[in-house]
Amino acid sequence: MTVITCIDDLKRLHKRRTPKMFYDYAESGSYTEQTFRENTTDFAQIRLNQKVAVDMTGRSTQGSLLGKSHAMPLALAPVGLTGMQRADGEIKAAKAAEKFGVPFTLSTMSICSIEDVAENTNAPFWFQIYTLTDDDYNRKVLERARAAGCSALVITVDLQLLGQRHKDLKNGLTAPPKLTLPVMLDLATKWRWGLEMLGTKRRFFGNIVGHVESAADPSSLASWTAEKFDQALNWDRIKRLMDMWGGKVILKGILSPEDAELAAATGADAIIVSNHGGRQLDGALSSIRVLPSIVSAVGDKTEVWLDSGIRSGQDVLKALALGAKGVMIGRAYIHGLGAMGEPGVTRALEVIQKELDISMALTGEKRIEDLGRHNLLIPNGFFDTYN
Repeated sequence: MTVITCIDDLKRLHKRRTPKMFYDYAESGSYTEQTFRENTTDFAQIRLNQKVAVDMTGRSTQGSLLGKSHAMPLALAPVGLTGMQRADGEIKAAKAAEKFGVPFTLSTMSICSIEDVAENTNAPFWFQIYTLTDDDYNRKVLERARAAGCSALVITVDLQLLGQRHKDLKNGLTAPPKLTLPVMLDLATKWRWGLEMLGTKRRFFGNIVGHVESAADPSSLASWTAEKFDQALNWDRIKRLMDMWGGKVILKGILSPEDAELAAATGADAIIVSNHGGRQLDGALSSIRVLPSIVSAVGDKTEVWLDSGIRSGQDVLKALALGAKGVMIGRAYIHGLGAMGEPGVTRALEVIQKELDISMALTGEKRIEDLGRHNLLIPNGFFDTYN
C-alpha cells in the first residue's frame, strides 16, 4: 500500500488513476497559468517563526466558520465536475467532510445533484451558485437547496464568463466524456475509474440536466457558461440573489480591498479572498499576497476567508496568521478523491490537520485564535511589490 505523507502523494495517484481530461481540469489554470503557479509559490516565500521551550500540550486545531465550531476552520470548496474525478464524487467528498467535521460545498456544476448529496449525508452542507441570467432557474435551484437543508449559500462573483483554460479545450472536456479515439485510449488505462463510472447513474450535470429547458449543450461547461452566465452582474444583482436566498451568504471571488468593502456592505456573512485557483484572470495577484490588505479594509464587518493555493497545514497556518478566519481547499481534496475516493478525501484532511497541528506546536501556539503575524517571517516588500 502506498504511504501517503503529503498532498503531493495524493496528486501523483490522482494523475495515474483518473482520465487525463478530468485530472487536467483540476490541475490547471487559465492562459499562461502564471496566477495558478504563484498561488503556491507565494505561500512558499513566507516562512514560519520557530519557538522553543514552550508548553505544547493541550493543542487544538478547532476553529469556527459562520459561528459554528469545526475540526479546523476549513471547508471543502465548490468544485465543478467532482463526480467525474471519481464516480459519485460529490457524495463521497461530502461524506468524508461530514465524518471529519468540516463543511462541504456543492457546486452548481456538480455531477451529483443537491438531492443526491442530501439523501446520502446527514449534516447540512453549503450550496454554491453562479450568477445566472435565468431567474426562474435561480429561484428553483435555491428552493431545492433550502428543501435539502443547505445551511449557507456561496455566491461565486468572479465567473461572469469563463477564463480560457487551454488544456480543457485541447482535451475536449465534457461530462460525460465524448468517446473520441484519444479519450478511449486514455480510458483503456483507467479501467478502475471506468468500472466505477459504469456502476453509477450519475454522469451528467445533476443540477442542470432535467432542470433547464434551453441549455444547448449541458455536457459542456464552456457552452453552458457562454449561454447562461450573467455578464451584466453588478452589486445590486448580487444583493437580489442574496435576498432570494434569505439565509447565510458567503461571497467568493474577492481580490481587492475596494471590492471587499462593497461585498461587506451587502451584508454577506463572509467573503472569500480568491482568484478562482488561477482559473480566471491570469496575471492577477495570488490570494495570499492580497489577503492582509483585504482584512485591513473590512475589519470586523464580515468574516474574511482565503481560497486558492493551500496545499498543506503550513499554508493554513500562514493564512490564519495573516488574518483569515478560515480557508477553503479545492485541489487538495480533489487529489485525494481522484486517488482513493472517499478515503482519499479523509486522508487529505488528515494530512492537513496533522501538518497544522505540528506546525502550531513548533511555532509555540496551542489555539487557532492565537495565531498572528508574530508566527511568520515575511520577505521585505512582499505585500508592497505592486502598486
